[in-house]
Amino acid sequence: MDNLLRALRPLSEPPAAPGWNHCQMNELLGDAPRSPAAVLMGLRGEARPSIVFTVRTDHLSSHAGQVAFPGGRTDPADGNALTTALRESEEEIGLDRSLVTPLGYLDCFETISGFCITPVVARIAEEARFCPAPDEVAEVFEVPLAFFFEPRNVKRYVMDYRGHRRDMVEFEHAGHRIWGATAAMLQNLLQRMERA
Repeated sequence: MDNLLRALRPLSEPPAAPGWNHCQMNELLGDAPRSPAAVLMGLRGEARPSIVFTVRTDHLSSHAGQVAFPGGRTDPADGNALTTALRESEEEIGLDRSLVTPLGYLDCFETISGFCITPVVARIAEEARFCPAPDEVAEVFEVPLAFFFEPRNVKRYVMDYRGHRRDMVEFEHAGHRIWGATAAMLQNLLQRMERA
């Protein structure tokens, strides 16, 4: 976990917009302001940590059925990304915030849907239990962090979107496809850890 901690931005220095992919998103979205959001990239287990993911329900208006980190739009009352990530995790998967130890931040990431997401990396206690909100989350599952470091487990491809080519990564684990913004934020973590 030492290289994980070295890879993160400290809690005392949260990242600010724009996201690390801002130039690419500007080509697609222009200069329109991005809505702030935050996700919780939660890890469980000391010796062999796993990352916690959700599967969004099929009836949601956006990103239905996709794998995601718990999180969402920042409310005015939240004040900061950490509060957003903890509140959303409590609402979406019933995660007791007293069982979450924030460790630091990753770089902000901008999405096609117009958000600027701050990923909050945290340790989730082993005894934490998840209770998915049925209107938002179909499933909660975990993937060993080590799985993502295996080169054979990453698929790289180029996607054409609105006439722009985008380099993409995705992972597949036990029938779950991890792609899009979730895979990109995960890739940012892996790259930062490799440099740490």
